[in-house]
Amino acid sequence: MAPGMLLPSPPLTAGPTQPSTPARLDASCLHVTRTDHPSAIPPAHDLAFGKHVTDHMLQIEWTETYGWHQPRILPYQDIRLDPTASVFHYGFECFEGMKAYRDARGRLRFFRPDMNLDRFSKSAVRIALPSLDGAELLKLIAEFVKVDERFVLAQPGYSLYLRPVLVGTSQGLGVTAPTSALLYVIASPVGAYYSTGFNPISLEATSSRHATRAWPGGAGNQKVGGNYAPSIAPEKAAKSRGFHQCLWLFGDDDAITEAGTMNLFIALKVQGHDRRELVTPPLDGTILPGVTRDCVLRLARERLVPRGWRISERKICMAELSEASKSGKLVEVFGSGTAAVVSPIKAIKWREQLIECGLLPHQNAGKIATWMKDWIESRQYGIEEHEWSVAVDHVSR
Repeated sequence: MAPGMLLPSPPLTAGPTQPSTPARLDASCLHVTRTDHPSAIPPAHDLAFGKHVTDHMLQIEWTETYGWHQPRILPYQDIRLDPTASVFHYGFECFEGMKAYRDARGRLRFFRPDMNLDRFSKSAVRIALPSLDGAELLKLIAEFVKVDERFVLAQPGYSLYLRPVLVGTSQGLGVTAPTSALLYVIASPVGAYYSTGFNPISLEATSSRHATRAWPGGAGNQKVGGNYAPSIAPEKAAKSRGFHQCLWLFGDDDAITEAGTMNLFIALKVQGHDRRELVTPPLDGTILPGVTRDCVLRLARERLVPRGWRISERKICMAELSEASKSGKLVEVFGSGTAAVVSPIKAIKWREQLIECGLLPHQNAGKIATWMKDWIESRQYGIEEHEWSVAVDHVSR
């Protein structure tokens, strides 16, 4: 086969007759075909984010007339699509990012998978793709993880990154809702994001006059591919000037939204009070409702409020951040996301200023970022038993 050609997918397994109503996603119908050629487990030191994939993938096709077809776990392979498939021309694509972990007793765990799959379904509906039954899909993902569980290393900081994807596959160039789609899930073993400890990053504030990640009424609060591709060119430009990522601003007042692909948190001293405030921008439709963001907020309300902290989801602009840094009221800044959990921020370039974000010269992370990372990972790996951590074996079909 010539390079770049796509391998054919196995034929659809449809029901014996056309259902009177579209078929629902049904995990009990799962069919598993295991690979005849298992790959070697990559060494732990080589598990960079997204570099390796496991031996299998989960695939489920959908058509408007039939509904959801039989779920299949197959050997990892290329996907064959018609050149006029709607995903290629009009961006009918959404995805999720979640992880499976192995705890100290060797058990596999998910972390808040209900939130990921609820967001996945909302993203699909926003771009006219079929809605998803998150409970049924989780059962299928659990079986998929069991098939490839040898890739989940039993070491702190290691996990299996899971990437559910849904794409429109309708043939034709008409701009209309897809009448067929493909849902697939792939997995990538990943190591500790910070293999040698925290490494703070620097950001370049990007005004919406130059580039906009999201806007009111758009899809910034959904995990669709169209939100990501346009952000790469501004990010490349920021990197060429020595910064790691963009800090996305919106409006004439330079309101803070997200940092790269992360939600942002800012810790401030409250003027005139012996109190502190943890601030994050509100979910106004331009902000992705991150699972880790929600964890940070819930843990902050549970553990920081009793210590006198105020937890705020409110608008915050660069002028306030700059003034807080100059006056000594800026305590620390960090991002949150699935890949790194939390990412400390050392400095932000805004206009002609380089705003220092509270870290001392010898510090790689502030106290709150460190606490949050420890608290969240404690629940992810089952060290602290909590309802957020779901044993894979308890997800039955």
